[in-house]
Amino acid sequence: MDKTLKIAIGTDAFPPTTDGISKVAESYAAILNKNHCEAVVVTPKNPNQQDKKYGYEIFRYKSWWIPSREGYSVGWPFKESLSYDIINKKFDLLHSHAPLATSYYFRLVNRKKRIPTILTYHTKYEYDIEKRVPTKRGKEFARHFLLNNINSADEVWVTSEGSAESLRKIGYTGSYIVMPNGCDMPNTDVPKEISDKVRAKLRLPDNIPIFIYAGRMIWYKNLRLILDACRILKKSGKDFRLILLGFGADETAIKFYYRFKGISDKIIWAGKVLDRELIRGYYDVSDILLFPSTFDTNGLVVREAAACATPALLVRGSCAAEGIEDGKTGFFCDETAESIAQILSDIMDNREFLHTVGLEARDKIYLSWEDAVELAFDRYKKVINEFYSDGKSNNEYKY
Repeated sequence: MDKTLKIAIGTDAFPPTTDGISKVAESYAAILNKNHCEAVVVTPKNPNQQDKKYGYEIFRYKSWWIPSREGYSVGWPFKESLSYDIINKKFDLLHSHAPLATSYYFRLVNRKKRIPTILTYHTKYEYDIEKRVPTKRGKEFARHFLLNNINSADEVWVTSEGSAESLRKIGYTGSYIVMPNGCDMPNTDVPKEISDKVRAKLRLPDNIPIFIYAGRMIWYKNLRLILDACRILKKSGKDFRLILLGFGADETAIKFYYRFKGISDKIIWAGKVLDRELIRGYYDVSDILLFPSTFDTNGLVVREAAACATPALLVRGSCAAEGIEDGKTGFFCDETAESIAQILSDIMDNREFLHTVGLEARDKIYLSWEDAVELAFDRYKKVINEFYSDGKSNNEYKY
């Protein structure tokens, strides 16, 4: 372990807030502290935080609380003393995992003292801007804010080549490197007692194909396509069950939609599950993960399912499909309900074939968080060395 290095892991979301970026930040912090160097999480305050259970420091800064199912806080880093709180911790590198409040916080710090900074661009923020910002002027401001935060970093990382397209849409023209996310689940057989527990809990019928969707319950993950595909399959006489695992802002509307479509008898609502061992059981009892999202830039759930030998059905050309071979380590469809239904109709009854593809996925596409963070740590050292050898510490900071 290199005890001489100290890294700040900046994130706008951290437990008890649960989403993909929260999980990434948690994994980085845990493995860096275990295997490589000292790491401190920098994140907004949350009234439900339980930071004492972590074996490393979590620095919380001022925030505004937004009551919601997701439990997000909005960071408010504008108090001048907060910049000195970071400077006084003597970090060797700041690594932000979103171009939002914490990235802006790191900009404020750099205005007072230059510290090498990396930003990882995890998600397609143009979706959120289009959906959540109501006015044209507001959208322009949001893009400008994000772009300045991205440009301010000394190095930009993406989790897939496809996510770089989103960077370009925001207006970023600089260079980037691909730094993939890992998976915290072991790529070993799931203990039978865990799978049996899930089967009993969900009352799964025997000898019926089981599909699963795992992730946030929001429409722009293409959940409507999944439900429409299930309606097509039901009308064609196919029997199956779809497990919906997760929670989110649109879950009430999603429940209404599948009831309206007359497929409630095919849906098993699992809801919010945080026990990682139990989640392994959910993947293990499922024959295939349905993940037709074109929003996600990496899709942690695809590797999680692969760790449990469960293959995924993905939209051809999507970021989540990067590194997957159609019919070998996963399956591709077009971004339509008809295509999803057709592919499932062709393969759903050949459960032995699905398991074989799942085993190939486990062997070929799995990447542990230990290996992913080791790649990142090696890059940290290069960024720090280049920062000082190139004289960036003495250059005027423009952001």
